Amino acid sequence: MFSLPLWSVFADAAADPRFPWALGIATVAGLVRGFSGFGSALIYMPLISAIYAPAVAAPTILLIDTLCGLPFAIHAWPQANRREVLPVSIGGAVGVPVGVLALLYVDPLSLRWFIAVLVLVAVAALAAGWRYHGKPTLPASLGVGATSGFGAGAVQIGAPPLLVFWLGGNNSATTVRANIMVYFILQGTLSFALYLTSGLFDAQIVVLSLLFGAPFALAMFAGAYWFHGSSDAVYRRVAYVIIGFAGLASLPIFDGLR
Repeated sequence: MFSLPLWSVFADAAADPRFPWALGIATVAGLVRGFSGFGSALIYMPLISAIYAPAVAAPTILLIDTLCGLPFAIHAWPQANRREVLPVSIGGAVGVPVGVLALLYVDPLSLRWFIAVLVLVAVAALAAGWRYHGKPTLPASLGVGATSGFGAGAVQIGAPPLLVFWLGGNNSATTVRANIMVYFILQGTLSFALYLTSGLFDAQIVVLSLLFGAPFALAMFAGAYWFHGSSDAVYRRVAYVIIGFAGLASLPIFDGLR
């Protein structure tokens, strides 16, 4: 996997002029992830894809978010509605492999447009209060899971369908947050296996994941601490503003300004 000495890869990554910007993005993404239980990929993916490429952004956020999110998911497990999480996870297992194929074979610029538009549509839908108010039936749960799985496999953005689906019910923000954290650990495990067998993890990806993962983890713990004592309304509004800015800033039409 590693054709160069690891120290050389670290040195090259740190010397890259894009590196300080990427560190800042990872920090903000971790803060929102710890605070809201979602949103890290909605911030990280469009901006890191604009700075590096989707094929760098997706595997690094997968490694970072899965490893950093595991302790939180274990802690959130008792608060999750497991009857809702299981069928959605089964649907996700169907959608993830299709999404991975898209990451491997779709043009990077087209993927960047897809990521930016997906983020902006998602935050607009959530901020406008679009919700699924029907009963969480098995077909609906499987469909939402498959849609989320495709987004996660392709660009590591799987939260929006889950939020529209789960925020319309009677669950509190704490339960929704726990559901998403538990779901993403299950989905992340499958994504990791598929990314690994598809050759998406190389020395650069591992090194960048380690370098970005440290500030992400610290910010995630700070965000989780901040979450306690905050209201549902504040928790959602803060995440929406940050995510919306990330989506706009990542549009390829602004490449000449970066």
